[in-house]
Amino acid sequence: MKKIIIGNWKMNPRTSREAEGWFSAVAKAVASIKKIEVVICAPFVFLSPLKKISKKIILGAQDSFIGDVGPFTGEISPEMLYGLGVRYVIFGHSERRELGETNELINKKIKSALSSGIVPVICVGERERDLDHGYFDIVKTQINECLKGVSKDAISKIIVAYEPVWSISSTKNRRDATADDAREMAVFIRKVLSDLSSPDIAHKTRVLYGGSVNERDAEEYLSNGGVHGLLVGKASLSTKKFSDIIKICETLGK
Repeated sequence: MKKIIIGNWKMNPRTSREAEGWFSAVAKAVASIKKIEVVICAPFVFLSPLKKISKKIILGAQDSFIGDVGPFTGEISPEMLYGLGVRYVIFGHSERRELGETNELINKKIKSALSSGIVPVICVGERERDLDHGYFDIVKTQINECLKGVSKDAISKIIVAYEPVWSISSTKNRRDATADDAREMAVFIRKVLSDLSSPDIAHKTRVLYGGSVNERDAEEYLSNGGVHGLLVGKASLSTKKFSDIIKICETLGK
């Protein structure tokens, strides 16, 4: 199973010119990469010009809506994105959940993306780690509700990204997560997925770590975190840092 590094640019950069410069720099840095998948999830407005720059980097989106067309002002469907060359889309990121996105809506978006041929990357994670280990129930509920009604076979096509909210850079009084934290939750996520489908399907489903991961701790997460790759936020805005993370993952795969 190929490891995967996904960069989430969030609402960056300011201009298409900057976006093309970043994308081109990463494409040049990873030209010799063979063993892993590299995905950049850019803002909608930059996707079309980025498609023309490199086939080495796979395009991803940061969200999509339900259905193919309809009376949904301001929304963009997965079919539209697929036509632009997008093959991955992030759902349930903590920043969108903070704006009110629910598991029920994420569930509808996941089904729509799957039917359009796009791979959903579902973010799950707790706001804090309580001494009673209630965070396991939080993550289990997120997974169960987000995947409600999704077929067993389709689950293996989905990526689950563990994103502990208490570790992300925008959280007040944040603290670093460890590889042990990631591994503990990766094992639990696969158990939940196994209960929803089968042990074999759960084994085939890629689990990532996200949460202010950078070029300094990437190797530790990839080596000891029990994950198939990383969802990179802030560090993906630096072409050097992001390229370094990609090269670390490639080296570990040799």
